[in-house]
Amino acid sequence: MECNGCEFHPELFYDDEFQIWVRREDDDTLTVGMTDLSQTIAGKIIHVRVRRPGTRRPPGKPVATIESGKWAGPIPNFIDCTIVEGNSEVLENPLLLNSDPYNAWVARVEAVNGAESALSGFVTGDEAEKGYCQRARDEDIHCQRRTR
Repeated sequence: MECNGCEFHPELFYDDEFQIWVRREDDDTLTVGMTDLSQTIAGKIIHVRVRRPGTRRPPGKPVATIESGKWAGPIPNFIDCTIVEGNSEVLENPLLLNSDPYNAWVARVEAVNGAESALSGFVTGDEAEKGYCQRARDEDIHCQRRTR
C-alpha cells in the first residue's frame, strides 16, 4: 500500500506523526523502525547508534539516534521500555533504513508495562493509513529509496 509513493503497512502500529512504526513480536517484545516518511525526510542515513541492551528508556528518551546528510537526532520513543537489542545489520549498514525501512528495523525493546499497554498509544489499520496519507499529502512528501 502506498501514499505519494510512500510505503505503508496497515498491520503495524504508528506514532501520531508517523515517524516510527512498531511491531509486536511473538515473544511480546516490540520491534521499532523508521517509517518511509521519516527516512525520506532524513535523507541519506550515514550513522545509527542504539542504546546498550539492558538500558531502560522512558518515553521521550530515544532508544536510538541517527545521523544523515541533513541532520542528526533521536528516533522518537513513546514507550517506557528496556533495550533488548539493536539491529546489527543496520548498525553496520545504516543505508538499509533508506532502502528498505520496513525490514530494516532499528531496535527491539521490552515494554515495562507489557506490549499491549505500550501499543495502546499508537494508531494502526485504517486510522493509521488515513493519518499517514494525510501527512504525505499535506507536507507534499514523495518517498524515495536510496541505495547508495
